Amino acid sequence: MDPLFDFTGKVVLVTGGSRGLGYEMVKAFAARGADVVIASRKLEACEAVADEVRALGRRALAVGMHAGRWAECDRLIDEAYAAFGRVDVLVNNAGMGPRMPSHEVSEALFDSVVSLNFKGPFRLASQIAHRMAQGEGGSIINISSSGALRPLPQVVPYGSSKAALNAMSRSLAHEYGPKVRVNTVSPGPFRTDIAKAWPDEGLGPLAIPRGRAADPQDIVTTALFLASPASVNVTGALVRCDGGQH
Repeated sequence: MDPLFDFTGKVVLVTGGSRGLGYEMVKAFAARGADVVIASRKLEACEAVADEVRALGRRALAVGMHAGRWAECDRLIDEAYAAFGRVDVLVNNAGMGPRMPSHEVSEALFDSVVSLNFKGPFRLASQIAHRMAQGEGGSIINISSSGALRPLPQVVPYGSSKAALNAMSRSLAHEYGPKVRVNTVSPGPFRTDIAKAWPDEGLGPLAIPRGRAADPQDIVTTALFLASPASVNVTGALVRCDGGQH
């Protein structure tokens, strides 16, 4: 195994880890030696992924929790440290962005989107960064969106909360460096199970330099880089993994 991408002995925590991009990241880290904490709302789905990780010979912890609620974020942290004694890599991946006209967004929906995309990730990142800084350090990766960088009508709370996530990463990188690196991945369109609801399931051409929606594996490699010693000089960065979307 390439020593730059060998995560043997490392503990990686992924929110939204039971499906989609989170699931692909869990598998990628486990295949490279990491023990993994899989967190999402549905415990049964997390347990199924944990079984896959254990089949690879790695340890796994499944935690059912809502990543937008601070009390549940704190419980996740406590369970992860109780099981493994450390977290070396945190991936804030859980998020949501329902599409509807802005004037129809209810206060409850607005709060749900902002809580899951920004409030919860702030709690997890700040608390785990503090622990990392007191220990051997670590890497925090926040999964944002190209929707935070360009105008997207009808998903304004989503884009705005992801823009807040981008700003948060830079600030936390300065606050908890040099032992803790905090970076943001900004994907463009990519195909997971949600692509089944798209008119062409994401297979058609797009007007971007890449020419098509990405597969999850195209995004995962960016997370592996930011979690590894290969990116030791990268912190406070926003890495666009969007096929050249502008």
